Amino acid sequence: VVYGNQIWITTATMDGQQLYAVCVDYQTGKIIFDIKVFSAEEAIGKHGINTYASPTPCIEKGFVYVHFGSLGTACLRTSDGSVVWKRTDLKCNHVQGPGSSPVLYKNLLILHYEGTDVRYIVALDKSTGKEVWRTDRPEEPYNPLPRIGKKAYITPLILNIKGRDLMISNGSALCCAYDPLTGKEIWRVVRGAESTVPMPFAERGIVYFYTGSMEDPPPTYSEMLAVNPDGQGDITGTNIIWKRRDDISHTQILTPIIKDGLIYTVSSRNNLLCIDASTGKEIWTQRQRSDHNASPVYADGNVWFFSVKGEVLAIRAGRNYKVITQNQMDSGIWATPAFLRNSVILRTEKYLYRISK
Repeated sequence: VVYGNQIWITTATMDGQQLYAVCVDYQTGKIIFDIKVFSAEEAIGKHGINTYASPTPCIEKGFVYVHFGSLGTACLRTSDGSVVWKRTDLKCNHVQGPGSSPVLYKNLLILHYEGTDVRYIVALDKSTGKEVWRTDRPEEPYNPLPRIGKKAYITPLILNIKGRDLMISNGSALCCAYDPLTGKEIWRVVRGAESTVPMPFAERGIVYFYTGSMEDPPPTYSEMLAVNPDGQGDITGTNIIWKRRDDISHTQILTPIIKDGLIYTVSSRNNLLCIDASTGKEIWTQRQRSDHNASPVYADGNVWFFSVKGEVLAIRAGRNYKVITQNQMDSGIWATPAFLRNSVILRTEKYLYRISK
């Protein structure tokens, strides 16, 4: 995350015992702060493609908020790197490591804990770290799922629908809309199972999201759903506009991008897709060589894609496939880059880059 002349990232030792926040000068790349925020008392498991510092921080004037799932959450002053508050008591069994990023909303820092044991959302006072509200996920949609399938790694989306803010949060068994000020559930769509990762996305008042993986019937697949978010209660049977099946080779990781009625994504089988947002129909597809875990980014008329083998592809946004540029970085790209001020901030496995236009 970037604010002013500071870039903040999180990182961890390979065993997850030491967790850090690092601040880098935007102009020069010099490290300003390298802060050990937590020393974990006990090790937790993680997936081979995950890290102990996958959640993205969030930042505002004067403060950065770093989150390591059940290993801890902290608020740091950006002026000197000092700790304002810490929380290490919020827990769940991630099984495959943390993945949900924190979200700032007014005076709240909102965190998602979606484990095999417990699933809840908690809002903290961003100034003090004290709990303001906590909402447990409804149990009944999760009861039919195997224990390992109840976890999820999503980051919520907050959007305004007819003058009302909604927090859209898709867990493994269902997607819910909550009042972000109170945590009260507004509506739910019951659909999906097993390890949802991509966050919801929206355009023109319609919400889109991936379900977790399902097998009814086999082979394993997930679905992309388009939902009218203006509703109350269980809207599964009334507000789904379309759904699109995606047979998967592994869990979908990236969050698609939507621009001017077109959805751009890369499937788990490495097909780069352009989808009509009004119908869910495929407009074009192009086969890619590698997995894509970083989410695509729209910038200045182009859509950028980044692979786990360091391949960078930019295409012109539109209904026709047109390559603008292709590049190869030094190593894999797992984190979604940031585009700002005619530059891209890009994190590979080995380095943090600022590349100017």
